[in-house]
Amino acid sequence: MQNNIILGSSSPYRKALLERLQLTFECLSPDIDEQVHPEETPQQLVARLSIEKAKAVAKQLTQQKASKDDACHIIIASDQVAVLDDAILGKPHTSHRAIQQLKEFSGRKVSFLTGLCVYNTASNTYEYSLSQYDVYFRSLSDMEIKHYIEIEQPLDCAGSFKCEGLGVTLFEKMAGKDPNSLIGLPLIELCRLLRNQGINPLEKSDIQIA
Repeated sequence: MQNNIILGSSSPYRKALLERLQLTFECLSPDIDEQVHPEETPQQLVARLSIEKAKAVAKQLTQQKASKDDACHIIIASDQVAVLDDAILGKPHTSHRAIQQLKEFSGRKVSFLTGLCVYNTASNTYEYSLSQYDVYFRSLSDMEIKHYIEIEQPLDCAGSFKCEGLGVTLFEKMAGKDPNSLIGLPLIELCRLLRNQGINPLEKSDIQIA
């Protein structure tokens, strides 16, 4: 049976991360409602959205009749939130909000929770895992924050920074299992879940895209 890998995301950051594994895949946007439910914890939010994204992509494949009888789609879906004092922080979207976020972060620890779901359409089953990565911000001046936002424009990034770019200048230290989770896709954990599906980037693969 063919295994076709689908990244359930329109994020260029997640796409670039998955390309590092040198697997053949295609991208589909899940297009789901990502509003936080009342009383929902950050852990519950990323779990729900990761799984809903994977299921939404599986539904798209069925509706588009993209699935062949002999094809198995392995869908990778992920969601991330930044958390400060148990409060969920969304993407800033505007320079003003990005500046406010970084002012709040100055001299403090921000935790990034990344949910990861790997969904098998043949068995209609999935595995889910949660990764946490902590970022300790140094004390930042207003000028540093303003200049950083002007230079890198991280308006579509949770936490208002790009750790793979100039954002690293904002930190005192980082702590966690996989720094890739900060960018939105924990590759170490993803490789483990893919191996459970019989997919290993270090072994010869017959994976093809239908």
